[in-house]
Amino acid sequence: MTEIKQFDTVIIGGGIGGLMAAYRLRKNSPEMHIAITERGNTLENRHCPAGKEKTCVHCKTCSITSGFAGAGAFSDGKFNLGTAYGGTLGEELGDDKANLYIDEVDKILNEYCTSGIPKVYRSNDELKLKCLQNNLRLLDMNVKHLGTDNNYLTMQNLINAIRESGTELFTFYDCSSVEKTEGGYLLHYTNGETISAKYIIIATGRGGANFVADFCRDFGVRMRSNYIDIGVRVEMKDIIWREFSSKIYEPKILYKTKTFEDRCRMFCFNQGGLVSAENNHGIITANGHSYAEADKKTDNCNFAILSSIRFTEPFNQPTEYAENISRLANMIGKDSVLVQRFGDLIRGRRTNEHRLSQNTVVPTLRATAGDISLVLPHRILTNIIETIYALDKVAPGTANDDTLLYACESKYYSIRPEFRNESFELIDNVFIIGDGSGICRGLSQSGAMGIYVADCITK
Repeated sequence: MTEIKQFDTVIIGGGIGGLMAAYRLRKNSPEMHIAITERGNTLENRHCPAGKEKTCVHCKTCSITSGFAGAGAFSDGKFNLGTAYGGTLGEELGDDKANLYIDEVDKILNEYCTSGIPKVYRSNDELKLKCLQNNLRLLDMNVKHLGTDNNYLTMQNLINAIRESGTELFTFYDCSSVEKTEGGYLLHYTNGETISAKYIIIATGRGGANFVADFCRDFGVRMRSNYIDIGVRVEMKDIIWREFSSKIYEPKILYKTKTFEDRCRMFCFNQGGLVSAENNHGIITANGHSYAEADKKTDNCNFAILSSIRFTEPFNQPTEYAENISRLANMIGKDSVLVQRFGDLIRGRRTNEHRLSQNTVVPTLRATAGDISLVLPHRILTNIIETIYALDKVAPGTANDDTLLYACESKYYSIRPEFRNESFELIDNVFIIGDGSGICRGLSQSGAMGIYVADCITK
């Protein structure tokens, strides 16, 4: 029988929330025996075999979405310095307290960022007015941009510091279940290992939604449906959005559609960026990133346009709904993301390889040319088309025929456990943080939540 490893606190998940929690626990209680278990690999060994000219090869564990530093490891490294968007931590703790913890995340990142203090992009009243005059709402917040390359190095430095402080890091430890014992808990992993702990911090991210749901059912924690976002990754010439990106870097814009009065949002903007593919448990979805170094920039920019859906009773499987739409795109795309020219979509025709080869916007991801209208429901597709035309009013050229739409991009926030208290405790000594809690939707608030829960445990 394998010997059971014993720890005071086990953190399930090595994304930024889990890392910040471990960092703070060690600082508050140097004697505490801490472990982080991660279903993926170490950051330095996370390598995606699908390059710019290849499609996803369906690795058993996706190196883009899983591993130490989490799904944010290869992101654009944007940190929102406030509570206006990126989650609802301000509603849970109050804006003042939430902002204090977001500032703590910022200070820690600055300490481990060896390339100098990253640039902060400030809000811009002129652009806000321009959007308001066209029935768009530009969300207002300062944003710090590390870039994919600097973000990677910063996360690696932070992980090294956590490891050197005595915290034990375990890779390819995929937690399957938790068992309550007289003195604490036993955590069971798919590799056959078992770990005991007094405290547990669940930091599994969006990819751990099923684990969180199973845990809540096992321990009688009530859940409520959260909303989901379904849409596309949009790619066009970078110069079209240069007025916005040069001043505020990332335009996050909300639009209320006229046909259905639904909320659509533009976000995750990548200046001079690349569109990328992610493997989420065998489902291939689109995403994007951008490097800070000028020689790694492209001529394109990309961003997400997502339509928000909140289901009501009796339906209670929103995540499965979004996953099945993405699976349909993969089916039509022969196990890949679909890409379509906006002009072809409007004309009701499928994009083929010939039209794509003649396109003025050269795709940065090798995706399958096709027809996204065969995948996205009418309501969602109508919302996306309306939003593109609305954005074209503030950034003319957005609705060009050659604009590329990649399907699907989905964000799941469907699991929202009910907490016992403001410490985000689910049951005795078990806490949840980050995107998996249904509260956070970004790096800053996930990290802040990790620090806050660490303080709750130790103080």
